[in-house]
Amino acid sequence: MTGVTMLSIPLAVIFATLGMAKILAIAPMRQLAADVGFSVAAYRRIGVLELLGAAGVLVGLAVPFVGVVTSAGLAALLAGAVITHVRNRDRVRKLVPSLICGLLVAGHLTALALSP
Repeated sequence: MTGVTMLSIPLAVIFATLGMAKILAIAPMRQLAADVGFSVAAYRRIGVLELLGAAGVLVGLAVPFVGVVTSAGLAALLAGAVITHVRNRDRVRKLVPSLICGLLVAGHLTALALSP
């Protein structure tokens, strides 16, 4: 199993799970949306982007360029999440998931760049 595959699968699972939770507007996601000042509809749109990102990461296993573009998009999405949490003056524990996902996405981009 390559480094790209080892990072792609967990990324796809994480973003598919988070995306579906936002799209379905489960109670914790509604609360998170309210906490950061987003409407549920806006949070659902973010969920759609996350779900598309999960799909793009998997497509990237066959078409590396799609993986690169998708990871860049997910990195931008996560940068927005970090900025939102910082502006909201959230505690570090609310920021950590975005940072960890950001590191995974950065690792994915690096693995794609280093793969033949």
